[in-house]
Amino acid sequence: MNPPTDEQLLARSGRDPEAFGNLVDRHSGALHRYVARRLGPEDAEDLVSEVFVTAHRMRDRFDPGRGAVRPWLFGIATNLVHRHRRAEARRLEALARLAGRAAADPDEPEPRTAAERAALAAALRRMRTEHRDALFLHAVAGLTIDEIGAAMGAPAGTVKAWLHRARAVGAEHLTHTTTEGTR
Repeated sequence: MNPPTDEQLLARSGRDPEAFGNLVDRHSGALHRYVARRLGPEDAEDLVSEVFVTAHRMRDRFDPGRGAVRPWLFGIATNLVHRHRRAEARRLEALARLAGRAAADPDEPEPRTAAERAALAAALRRMRTEHRDALFLHAVAGLTIDEIGAAMGAPAGTVKAWLHRARAVGAEHLTHTTTEGTR
């Protein structure tokens, strides 16, 4: 006997609380890793809980014709991350400042690594929100192009373009920063 699909579990969750618990068990680890990379580990547990509270509240509005449960959950997570965007921006800003100070101080361990972190934080800040979200969903959450499209409500071609632009901005900014640092 095959285990039930995510969609079947979600459909049964209104009358069978254990079914929703199985969804939580299946996806909480991946969602936690994704959110922790976006907002930091201190906020991840609370936000992942909020993802499942939201998903449970909205379970009747889930449309399997628009995609699977997994990207739907990541879409909810991404929307909640947007609500925490200012905290994320402050975190990237602090990382850039901290890494910049470490790179300027030759007594600090691994100044090159700190400088690279600062350059990465700056590159992420320069990306458009949807480009950065698509990049994180792909690189951190491991979602496919189609799953990212379902999570963000965009066609696959648009997602591919967003990923291409995010990589281009990152590469251009990181190349520019490391070239300046070697002069």
